Amino acid sequence: MKTSDFNYYLPEELIAQTPVEPRDSSRLMVMDRKSGKLSHKHFYDIIDYLNEGDCLILNDSRVLPARIFGTKKDTGATVEFLLLRQIENKRCEVLTKPGRKARPGTEFIFGDGMLKAVVVDVTEEGNRIVDFSCEGSLYEVLDKLGQMPLPPYIHEKLNDKERYQTVYSRERGSAAAPTAGLHFTKELLEKIKNKGVKIGFVTLHVGLGTFRPVKVDDVTKHHMHSEHYELPEETAALINETKKNGGRVIAVGTTSCRTLESVAKNEGCICRSEGWTDIFIYPGFEFKVLDGLITNFHLPESTLIMLVSAFAGFDNVMNAYKTAVDEKYRFFSFGDAMITL
Repeated sequence: MKTSDFNYYLPEELIAQTPVEPRDSSRLMVMDRKSGKLSHKHFYDIIDYLNEGDCLILNDSRVLPARIFGTKKDTGATVEFLLLRQIENKRCEVLTKPGRKARPGTEFIFGDGMLKAVVVDVTEEGNRIVDFSCEGSLYEVLDKLGQMPLPPYIHEKLNDKERYQTVYSRERGSAAAPTAGLHFTKELLEKIKNKGVKIGFVTLHVGLGTFRPVKVDDVTKHHMHSEHYELPEETAALINETKKNGGRVIAVGTTSCRTLESVAKNEGCICRSEGWTDIFIYPGFEFKVLDGLITNFHLPESTLIMLVSAFAGFDNVMNAYKTAVDEKYRFFSFGDAMITL
């Protein structure tokens, strides 16, 4: 299967630049993955497609305000840091712009000295390993100084940082939002619970590799980026109980999907698990856990559209995307959603 098979025409004006209000008023495409039949609803209608005894699995990762601007200590030259992941305590892997100003031993200052950094190493990919120093928690300082690392296709300024967080986010560590969850409000989640649908949480910290284009012609030759995940014992028990009782396990987002299928593949069952996954899901993949998937509309030729095609069928998904363009759905992070069951 070729990467170009997953290309589709998308007018630039359909790339959502700002989130809709309220969150659950976005549009929802409903797909029957057996027949490919499509229906057009709003996200608050999603409750009509969830049954008592089902369970929703949400990724509770929280996005770090990971873009910070500072100066090089000895020259005062401006530099931009983008935190990719925390290695330990105040040591992080970062992207720097411009990179040539961030050689090992170079010191930087942010927020008039509120935060300082020294480069200690350079990775094979050219990223920097940096030791930060500040009073108190690094996260608290980032909350004061940092900006949200919005995807490169969003050009509008985000006035409220919380709109790039899910309402249930709690575990800090992502460089990008698990965007399928952005559509849920606390009120909608409460209605879903009251219907008898159980809700469980996993954590997968989304890396910027999620936006990395597939640069090989043969899909199978692509090397997937690695992300840290955790599936707690109570969520594993919920999934196993749901399956035992004939309910459906519905993942909210590709990140929740990757977590569940990684655990099933690595452990041979659904159980408490923590680690790193570079699982790459594309057509031909055999799903062991998922019965349904809620997701946004993804970039052409991305690993994300490949994952959705693996679950819902290549022809079904490419037809759904063509329909979404024809019906002027909003695309990508702040765009509309699709549920396939």
